Amino acid sequence: MRALLQRVTEAAVTVDGEAVAAIGPGLLVLVCAEDGDTEDDAGYLAGKIARMRLFADEAGKTNLSVLDVQGEALVVSQFTLAAEWRKGNRPGFSRAAPPEQARALYEGFCAMLAGEGVPVRTGRFAASMRVALVNDGPFTIWMESRA
Repeated sequence: MRALLQRVTEAAVTVDGEAVAAIGPGLLVLVCAEDGDTEDDAGYLAGKIARMRLFADEAGKTNLSVLDVQGEALVVSQFTLAAEWRKGNRPGFSRAAPPEQARALYEGFCAMLAGEGVPVRTGRFAASMRVALVNDGPFTIWMESRA
């Protein structure tokens, strides 16, 4: 699985003009399930994301996790993170997991992250979404469960 984390002061998702989810300070997590990913991949990323120290402590050092700062996570499924772009000029997405498998892994990831104690809000799987965010830093981390 792949995840792109962005530390945010706020983030929101709308679908067809309808507000679907919003968070205050925390993490926007864009998640992609790739063909061959398993629940172990989802669990590994969920645990790492919950405990990763991405927020500043009172001394200004990046020492606190989203749990430590009582932040939230907005998790959005984004199959385009599996893009194959080296050949030609049009990206291919054949590495992305099939929709049924991707949905199960996405929902499992969200449940596992919530199980770690992080309040989780979600986008709408397979919908065309508008994601708005205020990146704090900016602070962005790329993660792969198989790396």
